[in-house]
Amino acid sequence: MRQLTGITAAEYARRRRQLMRMAGEDAILVLPAAPARVRSHDTHYPYRQDSDFWYLCGFPEPEAVLVLVPGRKHGETLLFCRERDPEREGWDGPRAGQEGAVADFGMDDAYPIDDLDEILPGLLEGRSRVYYHFGRDAEFDLKLIGWVNRVRAQVRHGAQPPHEFLELGHLLHEQRLFKSRDEIRLMEKAAQISVRAHQAAMRAARPGIHEYELQAELERVFRAADACPAYNSIVGAGANACVLHYVANSARAADGELVLVDAGAEYRNYAADITRTFPVNGRFSKEQRALHDLVGAAQAAARACARPGVPWLAIHDAAVEALTEGLLRLGLLKGSLEKNIADGHYKRFYRHKSGHWLGLDVHDVGDYRIDGESRLLEPGMVLTIEPGLYVAADDKAVHAKWRGIGIRTEDDVLITGDGHRVLSDGLARSADEIEAFMAGA
Repeated sequence: MRQLTGITAAEYARRRRQLMRMAGEDAILVLPAAPARVRSHDTHYPYRQDSDFWYLCGFPEPEAVLVLVPGRKHGETLLFCRERDPEREGWDGPRAGQEGAVADFGMDDAYPIDDLDEILPGLLEGRSRVYYHFGRDAEFDLKLIGWVNRVRAQVRHGAQPPHEFLELGHLLHEQRLFKSRDEIRLMEKAAQISVRAHQAAMRAARPGIHEYELQAELERVFRAADACPAYNSIVGAGANACVLHYVANSARAADGELVLVDAGAEYRNYAADITRTFPVNGRFSKEQRALHDLVGAAQAAARACARPGVPWLAIHDAAVEALTEGLLRLGLLKGSLEKNIADGHYKRFYRHKSGHWLGLDVHDVGDYRIDGESRLLEPGMVLTIEPGLYVAADDKAVHAKWRGIGIRTEDDVLITGDGHRVLSDGLARSADEIEAFMAGA
């Protein structure tokens, strides 16, 4: 019954081996699955597996715990999961059960989830270090402490309880930061689906359309390709584009307004994250084009920094310099380039960073700094590059012609051995390209 994950069983096993090597033979690693979440009364949100749990085994069910016990002679990879239950499966769909966990998901052994309380203390005994995500699930935290205390209670009888508790993310998230070939292939697929979805929104655009109608076009394309939204789609018309995490998507797009669309598909649990800003009537005004061109120049400057050996922060610095220079040229800022950057005056129009890691989570895991210094980019990292400009509708300090314009341009970028590759290529980016696409549509 194994679901198609796009990742081979051999790769999941390699990931687990790599993690256990880093943890050491006297460690134990405990990862609970994501719980099912109630949406309203007795209905639930669509289930989405915990990303770390998924990364290590691809098991899609709730009520499960993955336990890795490096060097254990009777099996290092154990899964506690629900038993088969024809009555419940008739309501909720098939379960893997213990046999499926071994046969279909490559576990060394599997036990009923109801036996966790009985078996886990014995697995903890004799291990000196426990790796676990402390603070994510308060209920499971208490259970784990209880199991450790049960081992401690047997010290007089020779039991050896763990004495060190370490954050699992310290090891696992560094591992997840570097994408394999199969992961890159899935992320390319997510990006391609997202490109088609953005194109569908541009084709559907017309004065008077509701933001939610454009959202429907985007998400129709996602679902038609067996994907789902990686996050709440942002469709902001006019001044709504200046709200960075706008999600109401309820307004009408008036003739002459821009629409900012920040939306990405999640395919096999891997995310894309793309933003384009386009005129609802297909033509940029002079001021809209000026700001859109400036954001485009900033993104190009940032993309030029996307290569191995360059500090992560250099991408943001390049975008800030290009944006600030342009804002001075257009008269939205005054003074010298150096002082405007040093004093942060550009933040009035550009309040966020220029990108983030991308992977199983849309804001993916991985450190941005090492020993206090911006980390260097390396092959296999995937990130977004997303400069923007936002002129508040009520900003009386600027000429009225600029007010209420919000623009962001975002692409998904893979760092390669000799530079980078834009996974979201193929989607119109410049003002000229967008106008030509919309005219053809």
